[in-house]
Amino acid sequence: MVTPERAGMRQSAGFRGLVASLPIVTGYLPVAFSFGLAALQAGLPASTALLISALVFAGGSQFVMVGLLSGGGGLLTVLPTVMLMNARHLLYGAPVAALLPAGQPRPPAPALAFGLTDEVFATAISQLPQVGPADRARWLIGLQLGAYAGWLAGTASGLAMGVQLVAQLPLLADMLAFVLPGLFLALMLGLGAGWLVPASCAVVVTCLLLPRLPGAVVVPLAMLAGAAAGACVQRKEGSGVVA
Repeated sequence: MVTPERAGMRQSAGFRGLVASLPIVTGYLPVAFSFGLAALQAGLPASTALLISALVFAGGSQFVMVGLLSGGGGLLTVLPTVMLMNARHLLYGAPVAALLPAGQPRPPAPALAFGLTDEVFATAISQLPQVGPADRARWLIGLQLGAYAGWLAGTASGLAMGVQLVAQLPLLADMLAFVLPGLFLALMLGLGAGWLVPASCAVVVTCLLLPRLPGAVVVPLAMLAGAAAGACVQRKEGSGVVA
């Protein structure tokens, strides 16, 4: 039987996850703002840009979508490209699922998978082990909801005010370009030494393939390689195997 005290603890787990999302939201707001601005400058309707953020929820892929759509690309061009770029997310589920104890109630897998962005994954991997097993699913949902809300809010702000702000502050557009790489770097440093293997793997794959293949193909392949390497490291650590 779930007592009122226990129910309150589980509710607070979701709130703690929401609080844990604040660093992600801080990084998402300017990136999503930049996306809203880029979508307007590419001639997309504001409603379409907001719908893309709501349904895709993947920063790099959304910028690629804007470029392809504004260049006249059709669904046969846009969808495979976006799916390839987001394929690395398929590798994120297993390490996170391993941290959610069996037998505990959890939201449906598609709901958890939708919010598992790069930044949410990095935060979950580093902080979920410190959350009580019974509270982890609620904490993760809170983390994902906060990140999602921040992304939508940033997109809406860019659509509403982006053009006017850039007209008054021309350097703003250049500054926004550094926010996403800075966010990735901060999250990787927060993982400690755990980011070295996947990052090194991605760099090696990039160096090997870039002279032979287009950048649009190399980048998602390098992401997949890095994500696979990170998943292997997590699996070895979880099974007690010392590399």
